[in-house]
Amino acid sequence: MRALKPAGNQVAQVLFKPTTFIHLNHIIKLLKVSADTNNLILAKILHSLLLVTNQTSTRSNRYPLNSLINVYAKSNQISVAQKVFDRMPERNLVSWCSLMAGYLQTGFSLQVIKLFKDMTLVDSLRPNEYIFAVVFSACSDGGKALEGRQCHGYVVKSGLVFHQYVKNALINMYSKFSDVKEAMRVFSLVPGYDVYSYNLVLNGLVQQGFSNEAIQVLERLMGESVEWDSVTYVTVFGLCACLKDLKLGLQVHCRILTSDVELDVFVNSAIINMYGKCGKVINARKTFDWLQVKNVVVWTGIMAAYFQNGCFEEALNLFSEIKIGDVSPNGFTFAVMLNSTAGLSALRHGNVLYGEIVKSGFKDHVIVGNALINMYAKCGDIEAASKVFLDMMYRDCITWNAMICGYSHHGLGKEAMALFNDLLAAGECPNYVTFVGVLSACSHLGLVKEGLYYLNQFMRQVGVEPGLEHYTCVVGLLSKAGLLDEAEKLLRSIPVELDVIAWRTLLSACHVHRNYGFGRRIAEFVLEMDPNDVGTYTLLSNIYAKAKRWDGVVKIRKLMRERNIKKEPGVSWIEIRNVTHVFVSDDCQHPESTQIYEKVKELLARIKPLGYIPDVTAVLHDVEEEQKEDYLSYHSEKLAIAYGLMHAPLEAPIRVFKNLRMCEDCHSAAKLISKLTNSMIIVRDANRFHSFQNGCCSCADYW
Repeated sequence: MRALKPAGNQVAQVLFKPTTFIHLNHIIKLLKVSADTNNLILAKILHSLLLVTNQTSTRSNRYPLNSLINVYAKSNQISVAQKVFDRMPERNLVSWCSLMAGYLQTGFSLQVIKLFKDMTLVDSLRPNEYIFAVVFSACSDGGKALEGRQCHGYVVKSGLVFHQYVKNALINMYSKFSDVKEAMRVFSLVPGYDVYSYNLVLNGLVQQGFSNEAIQVLERLMGESVEWDSVTYVTVFGLCACLKDLKLGLQVHCRILTSDVELDVFVNSAIINMYGKCGKVINARKTFDWLQVKNVVVWTGIMAAYFQNGCFEEALNLFSEIKIGDVSPNGFTFAVMLNSTAGLSALRHGNVLYGEIVKSGFKDHVIVGNALINMYAKCGDIEAASKVFLDMMYRDCITWNAMICGYSHHGLGKEAMALFNDLLAAGECPNYVTFVGVLSACSHLGLVKEGLYYLNQFMRQVGVEPGLEHYTCVVGLLSKAGLLDEAEKLLRSIPVELDVIAWRTLLSACHVHRNYGFGRRIAEFVLEMDPNDVGTYTLLSNIYAKAKRWDGVVKIRKLMRERNIKKEPGVSWIEIRNVTHVFVSDDCQHPESTQIYEKVKELLARIKPLGYIPDVTAVLHDVEEEQKEDYLSYHSEKLAIAYGLMHAPLEAPIRVFKNLRMCEDCHSAAKLISKLTNSMIIVRDANRFHSFQNGCCSCADYW
């Protein structure tokens, strides 16, 4: 009795007086109080009283028993509720509805559908609108589309569909089945609209990516006198984020500020997300700073806004602030942090985060595992990414895609294809991203026939429509095989609007295969598409230089000056003992530049007997051969590799990152340096990862 709340204690004292008579209506009212306050002890006392006074065995006592079922169901005592229900001498619709609602609340949606069938068969009761509202929710939660449609037919015939909550339950069910067309049909054809109808249909359209239809519904909502609630605002901010429509987002933000809707944590998170997706991270930060109380959802939202806008360092800096604010990060927070680390290629920082994740108990969360795979793959440690993948207890399609694409990006085509076969064997359905990784792997392995099969047949068999990325991969596949004419025909025939990257892939192949005439024609076509594409000018200039057409090189440089197009300088960086060292070609700014230059000179001298011949054709200047060798010697990646060999721990891989494509001379030198020093050298350039070991590269000399 001491465990009772004060009010419950007083009630118990009255109930246990032997002279006290409690009217049935009072018991029902007390049971309602018990349900509303979640007071299970009081409910059990009242249940005992009903048993003692023999008020559970007659037909007239259905009402207190229905109330008991409701209390037990709301208190997660569904098995007790079921026992009360089973012992009732006679049940009505309220009895069935209370038990069904209890099972629905506790996650047993399939049991609700079974009870619904039993109700019509055993008690021959005709379901009402409340029953159907529960059944539709159970069908949506349990994924029972057939049963849901059958019930839909019944409510249409019986006229129950015109009840607002039945209509709303139907819209919710079809939205969860991703059947937006049917949800819209119910919304449009059945009269009666309230804010819940609009919220459900808007949320369903936004979730399924039907942005244009969502805008139409929003226009209709704004034309009616329906008062928006916080859910409406959260959904509409989500729509603005999907469309990246800053103007609409600002209008909605102004509207909520002039309304009576409370700016709770969910609304503020939606506002921060909207500004982040619309590229206005300053506005997102202002919203964040304005908040007095910040929970983990808001912190994660602002970190995600920084990450989405490429402000990786700012996102990581906030992670230290969240700890000072005494807020514990969750799985989503760690996922954003890991992806920001991947953006900076800061492997050491990623390892520190991994330790935090293990300590915090989020290691087995799928979203965290996926972010770990992505981080390790993008930071150049594909073995660590593979270990995370193998250790994961649960995997989703994103997990498989991250690992397949990681292998492909590292040039490990065989591993990527083997994993793709494992995905199919595991019963997972490949999606758009999966095939980007698969076709990229086919390109690395030169599997022309297989790549064309995946593009033209297998993708359509599994319901994936080929897109720009897939066609670009296949152009790369055909180009690598030397099938330049076929690659051009494919580019000119595909039903997808092409970008410059697809054509530049073909242009790069012309450079590799030394088909300079073909390359010049493609370059001219690309520059017509985008006269400001720096990469095309660079490749065309290289083509002219390889052909020793110095007049062409001069012409391209003049054209770039006239159009005010500047080539980005080559920059490489390497992380040694938590410090990132940045190098530019012919850089003398580093404190150890003298020693680094000496190391480069020593390495180049030692690899010449191994077959190194400076590739002076890569120098875009018409100067003497000796001067060309000097131009080549101190490219940024050579400086970074030399520094890594000077200071990295023994047997540790040298990981270098470069903002541009690695030149052919540096590629040849890196292969021989890896053989000379017995080191693994990993270089990530603008195109891919190059893993140099024992004189070979994972790209098989095609990049």
